[in-house]
Amino acid sequence: MKRFYRLAVVAFVFLLFVVFPMTAQAASSSSISRAAATGEVIGKDYSGQNLQTAEFANADLEAANFSNADLRGVVFNGAKLTKANLRGADFTNGIAYIVDFSGADLSDAVMEEAMMLRSTFNNVEITGADFTNAVLDRTVVKKLCAQANGINSKTGVVTRDSLGC
Repeated sequence: MKRFYRLAVVAFVFLLFVVFPMTAQAASSSSISRAAATGEVIGKDYSGQNLQTAEFANADLEAANFSNADLRGVVFNGAKLTKANLRGADFTNGIAYIVDFSGADLSDAVMEEAMMLRSTFNNVEITGADFTNAVLDRTVVKKLCAQANGINSKTGVVTRDSLGC
């Protein structure tokens, strides 16, 4: 008897899809939510904004203010973030590929599981930053470990521990 009911349910679901098929919809560039920035946006104030999944390709973001911004999933590709303020920003699952962070303030930022390969971190402030499971070049990790200190106020993670120092 149970077998009959199972067969009836499978037949019903099959007929449901045949009678009321779902239409396939292709994603177009207009339906994909992203805020792309290219060119110069020097000194722009993004503080406290929700910029989830935004893309900044080849953008000059020198001295831009991303303090306390929601940067989860954001992509910085070939961007210049020199002297940028990312204090307290959440860059979880973000991508920073070939990005210049020279002189940037990353203190108390959360960069869990971020991919930050081939990026430059000269003279950065990382007090209290959380790099848990972030992917960084080995030489960068060594450089950051030399100055790492503090505890992230949001995650409670020690900066040195998050870098694996």
